[in-house]
Amino acid sequence: MDFSDPDAPHGNGTDNHSGHSEPAQTAAGHYRELHNFARAKTGDTILAEDLVQETYLRAVNGSTGELRNMRAFLFHILNNLVTDHFRRLRRTRERFSEHEAPDIAADYHGAEEQLIARQRLQILQDAIDELPSRCRECFILRRFENLSHAEIAARMNITKSAVEKHLAAATVHCTKRMRERE
Repeated sequence: MDFSDPDAPHGNGTDNHSGHSEPAQTAAGHYRELHNFARAKTGDTILAEDLVQETYLRAVNGSTGELRNMRAFLFHILNNLVTDHFRRLRRTRERFSEHEAPDIAADYHGAEEQLIARQRLQILQDAIDELPSRCRECFILRRFENLSHAEIAARMNITKSAVEKHLAAATVHCTKRMRERE
């Protein structure tokens, strides 16, 4: 797939897509609808953005050979992610009473795990450095400065749609690089 120009138009977002369509192009056309669905289910705008991006990644990396309805496929993935999120929350609450919060800082990681984490971080840094400048800036503002799509659009003087496309392209690129080097 070519993600070199995330500002380019990507189809009309219709629902009938054959297996020859690019899932990334179609997914971008449904972003707002997916985001609204996730936000309504979770009540959290930031979590909704993350779940939609994960939906996008799974759609891009999944098998869409005989797929006829990309919109339904995306909503199916997103609904499963929302369900999984709430299951994890429930399990965490069951494991830890209100008085026993998990102390993440106290977790011990062996030397090997630390080395692996550093290597993965370097791979991610290299992947981010490979991104086109606007795409990289958008990705950093979202993932490291935790700005919303609207805040990024205002800061970069671009549309929210362009932000979504930049983030999708950056996420796919970084995921691809991580998988290539693992």
